[in-house]
Amino acid sequence: MSIGLIISLIILFIAAICGTFYAFRQEEKKMKQYEEEGVTVEEELRRSNAYEKSSLKTSLPVQVWIYVIAIGLSLLAFAIYLF
Repeated sequence: MSIGLIISLIILFIAAICGTFYAFRQEEKKMKQYEEEGVTVEEELRRSNAYEKSSLKTSLPVQVWIYVIAIGLSLLAFAIYLF
């Protein structure tokens, strides 16, 4: 494999990892905000229900797109390398 292809794949996977950490940091900020607001049983239950409803709509699509793009670009780079 050429060194350019290897470098581009490394950069691509680093970008995917950075996107993953970005999504993680968003969730971490929410947790910190919840801790600052105070904790009651009712609030925890409300947040838990809200998280269950919204996490699949927000976090999962971001993760899927990050990895779809990363895999697609990797396959494109590999195809370019072969031809």
